[in-house]
This record gives sequence, structure tokens and C-alpha cells, in this order.
Amino acid sequence: MPPLIQLLRPHQWVKNGFVFAGLLFSHSWGDPVLVTQAVLAFVAFCLVSSAVYVMNDLLDREQDRRHPEKCRRPLASGTVSVPAALVLAGICLLLGLGLALGLFAAAGAPASQAPWIFVAYFLLNVAYSLGLKHVVVLDVFIIAAGFMLRLLAGTLGLGIWPSHWLLLCGLMLTLFLGFAKRRAELNVLMADSGQHRRVLDQYTPAMLDQFTTLSAGATMMAYSLYTVSAETIALHGTPWLIATVPCVLYGLLRYLYRLHRAGGGGDPAREVLTDPHLLGTFILWLALVIWLLA
Repeated sequence: MPPLIQLLRPHQWVKNGFVFAGLLFSHSWGDPVLVTQAVLAFVAFCLVSSAVYVMNDLLDREQDRRHPEKCRRPLASGTVSVPAALVLAGICLLLGLGLALGLFAAAGAPASQAPWIFVAYFLLNVAYSLGLKHVVVLDVFIIAAGFMLRLLAGTLGLGIWPSHWLLLCGLMLTLFLGFAKRRAELNVLMADSGQHRRVLDQYTPAMLDQFTTLSAGATMMAYSLYTVSAETIALHGTPWLIATVPCVLYGLLRYLYRLHRAGGGGDPAREVLTDPHLLGTFILWLALVIWLLA
């Protein structure tokens, strides 16, 4: 990709698909106003998250130059200058927040419903980049909080009240992905991990293995209980969401395999897009959910 586009990390926009979870599980996909708002929220999150990625690359470019893979990033490799990156980040941030403020209201949502979520996401990532990423365990909770704000943008931001099950499953899954990311970084960097990311000196492989196992188990349990709860069956009118549980279990186990045996796990978006097992499992899960809910 051209360096400026690469700097935006467009493959990471897959993560912003969390915005559509509220639309799916509230049976609102037939409402054109809500669908328009969800698409606008997705685009706004793509812009704001890209501004955050540029900011992170600016702050971490010296450490990235010592990383075997991240040294090829545009700022670390010198293919994009610092002034150009600052301008790009500013444009993305202004467009993203402007979209959340203006077009959300134009689509029919009160202007106060959504923008604070995007501002909170940006400020949270600023705090993460400036120091909280060095606080062990809290660093992963902040990563998970970024995903939870995406869920809230697609629920509260659209006037949909999020269920406790959606928030619980989302939190457990994103904690699993966050701890798996740290484990993958240890796998790649080995003895030099602390020089690239200081917080990695506070983690050990055994500790992160326990954290990923715990969060994967909690994800599986939360989702399984969600599919069989009386509240879920009454809301969706079907007891058969339990049929999607094997897809979730297979996806988690495949991700753990990628983490421990295939050199993956460090980038959830890239894993889903490049591993045919994960991609196929996600498509099958989504198709089953849509079929059962519809």
C-alpha cells in the first residue's frame, strides 16, 4: 500500500465491526435510520482510530525501529515524514469527530447521544500512549475498553440499550484478545521485549498463558450462558442460538493454536483476515446468528 494509506492501518478497521453488534442483536437491521447511523458510526470510528494509530506510530517510532516487523512501518522506516503524519492524524480526527457530531444528528439521533463516546475513545488512547500502556494488566483493560466503546457507539449511540450479556461477552472476548496480543509480543521479541515495550518486562509467558486461558474460558462460559438464558430466548424467539456455541469454541481454540504454534495472535484483525479457519468460522457464526434471529 502507499505509505500514507499504510499509516492509517485500514486492515484494523475490521475491529470497528463491533459497532454493528447492537444493530444485529436488537433486530434493528430493518430500520433505515438506525442502519444509516450505524454505518456513520463505523466510518467515524475508522477515522478516529486511524488518527490514534498515527499518533501511536509517532510516539513509538524509535522503539519500532528495533522491532523485527514494526520496523517496516512508514514512520519507523522513514517513508513518511513527521509533519505529514501530524497533518494526516489531524485530518482524520477532525473528520471523525465532525461526522459523529454532525451527520449523526442529521440521520435522526440526538447530537448528545454519540459524540462523547468518540471523544472518550480518543482521550483514553492518548492516556494509554502517554503512560498507561506501561502499567501491567491495566494496559490490556484499556485495550478492551476501546472495544467496549465501539459496542456502546453501536448501542447507546443509536438509542439502543445494550444488554448485560452483550457487554459481558464483549469484555471477556476483548480481554482474551488483549492478553493474547501481549503473549504474541513476548513470542516475537523474546529477551529484547522490554526494550520495545516496557510493560513486557512485568509479564512472563506462564502468567500470560494463565490470563489467556482464564479469559478464553470466561468468554466461552459467558456466551454459552447467554444463548440458553430465558431472557435471550424470549427476546429472539428461538432456543437454538446454542447451535452457534461450537463456532465460538472452535474460533477461540484456533486462535490459541495460532498464538502458540503458528507465530500469530498479535493482531486480531490480521489473524481473522488471513487465517481461512478463523475467517470461515466467523462467517459461519454470523450466518447462523442472522438466520436464527431472522
